[in-house]
Amino acid sequence: MKKLFFPVVVILISLFPGVRGFTSDAPMEIHCKHFFHGYPLGTPPTNDLIIRDIYALSNNDATKFADWVAYRLTVIEVIGYNDQTREWRTDPWLDEKETLDATPDKKDAYKEANKAVNVDRGHQAPLASFRGSLSWYQTNYYSNITPQKSELNQGPWKTLEDTVRAIVKTNKTVYVMTGPLYDEPREEKLPNVTKDYKFPSGYWKIIFVLEDGDKLDEFQAAAFIFPQDTPRNAKVLDHLTTIRAIEKKSKLNFLWELDDTVENKVETTDNSAWIKDYIKE
Repeated sequence: MKKLFFPVVVILISLFPGVRGFTSDAPMEIHCKHFFHGYPLGTPPTNDLIIRDIYALSNNDATKFADWVAYRLTVIEVIGYNDQTREWRTDPWLDEKETLDATPDKKDAYKEANKAVNVDRGHQAPLASFRGSLSWYQTNYYSNITPQKSELNQGPWKTLEDTVRAIVKTNKTVYVMTGPLYDEPREEKLPNVTKDYKFPSGYWKIIFVLEDGDKLDEFQAAAFIFPQDTPRNAKVLDHLTTIRAIEKKSKLNFLWELDDTVENKVETTDNSAWIKDYIKE
């Protein structure tokens, strides 16, 4: 974790002890185009918050993966003709010890994983969703990658990513929050990796679609949980859930900037029938 600005933060706290964001009872106000009614709360204080043009994420030093990734999509990002490649790179904003990218001999940690444990490099912010952005290559940073079983990654996970792009192409603005789960122990190990890390037991994804332009208070929501062992032919709609269920499993808090009554209704109500018109399976 970069410590460059730590002394400045100490000075600000001492000079302005009541500033919101440094008090124990109020989350820090961080404004970012990828956040939808607040960024996910509940990550360890040692996490690295990374904000880029195409996504934001919170990287966990212990698991070596992002606890959450958030991104905002419009037709500007989704539709384009950039030639995209999968050139994997270490995140330049993270120390080597904070992410899972290479083995001690500097070989790609995922190179043999597909054959050994049937694992892909699972994008959290998908490469194909940023054909219109010159920053598309940043989706290939290892901070945006997790070990995702091939059956899931190439099956229902891809179907859901395709669905999001299809919604955007109807000239809608879509916000996505996604991340791994660790609610069950896993036995899989990536070959030749000696770093301490946690193998995800599953994944969650929440989709918010604005109904009218950029009006953030008028939206549709759909939430999904996929166990790591989800088969390739699994139906996406069978994995619909509530935002509150994801909060319980992930230990994160979403939509905290909304009025409490509105937040509770959105998070506990399954009103996702609308998305069935978009999913092709």
